[in-house]
Amino acid sequence: MIGEEQAETKRFKRFLTMFFAGFFILFLGVVFLAAAALLSGTGVVNVGGVIFIWFFPIVFGAGPEAHWLMLIAVILAVLSLVVLLTTRKTVGKGT
Repeated sequence: MIGEEQAETKRFKRFLTMFFAGFFILFLGVVFLAAAALLSGTGVVNVGGVIFIWFFPIVFGAGPEAHWLMLIAVILAVLSLVVLLTTRKTVGKGT
């Protein structure tokens, strides 16, 4: 019983660490994007990204070079889905 509680606590701490690391990376990306927009004298900013709703990626982009950003976002979305599915399969075998 105590071993299970310790394993659950360790798993929760790992989850929190990964959650805050992801949040921090996202925050840094927003800061860098804002700094690049403010420091570029041209006033032209390109942005692109992916929003996942369950397994369905929604890709968006804006700006003159957004098609490259959207292509990279699609590639990252496919890689994310592959990693998710293989991780689920691996975790399912372990339990």
